Amino acid sequence: MAQLKKNLLTDLSLLFLAIIWGLNFTVIKASLAEIDPYSFNSIRFVLAALFMWTIIAKRKSWFKIDKKDLIPLLILGLVGNLFYQWLFIIGINLTLAANAAVMLGTIPIWVAISSHLFSLEMLNRLKTIGVFLAFTGVAIIIFFGKNPISFGSDNFIGDLTIVFAAVVWALYTIFSKKHLTRYTPLQYSAMMTSIGAVSLTALAIPHFGDTEWSSVSYAAFGGAFFSGLLAIGLAYLIWNNGIKVVGAVRSSTYQNLVPVIGLVSGIVLLGESLELLQYIGAAIVIAGILITRHGGRIS
Repeated sequence: MAQLKKNLLTDLSLLFLAIIWGLNFTVIKASLAEIDPYSFNSIRFVLAALFMWTIIAKRKSWFKIDKKDLIPLLILGLVGNLFYQWLFIIGINLTLAANAAVMLGTIPIWVAISSHLFSLEMLNRLKTIGVFLAFTGVAIIIFFGKNPISFGSDNFIGDLTIVFAAVVWALYTIFSKKHLTRYTPLQYSAMMTSIGAVSLTALAIPHFGDTEWSSVSYAAFGGAFFSGLLAIGLAYLIWNNGIKVVGAVRSSTYQNLVPVIGLVSGIVLLGESLELLQYIGAAIVIAGILITRHGGRIS
């Protein structure tokens, strides 16, 4: 009974996380109109890291990192919190928030493919169909936008960047599992956000002058706080706890809602609009995600 209650609370927290992440695309897109992407990434990760260490200090949850984990954790931290975040923020800066939400919603697809390649969970016929549908939907979104497709098109480059970011996050997710057996979600999140804060700030230093800080609105700074404290700080705790309690596959299921929430919020709050075929493509992506995540074990 206790484990059932724990699983239920974990599922509810992951549902809340999906809402935060769905809104985060729109919040970031609006803030990037005033703050350069490198500085924005730095600010939100510094806030997230401070959030983590404040909780650790209040709980007196200090910990020691095993020497054998130092290099693997550093590499994983750079992959998930420097490389991924760099791809994510650059991608969303170049494309629509609605597009980015749908593209990043393919994370469960990449988790399924990665799990298959690393023999953690094999794909079956129905799940393979889901993967094919998701890729078809992504292609429709990319190639049937308002602007002609070319390698010089911002939306095209942004869409591909977000897809690549989704692949990186999927790999980060499945390789995080083993470390969460030795460190608590809070400890692991503190390490990962700290690596992100240091590396992203180093990356942002040459770009601090790109933003006219005196003219940045409170709303844009509010977006950085929302993204740092909620979409990273609180979200990392929820995500890592989900991986530990219910597993990477079940946790990634809640990503199904993120593209829907992100798509709607981008259209409603930012006034974005997609072509008819892109709406159809988004629906195909979401259908593919659902089939891949919930497909029966059909050989």
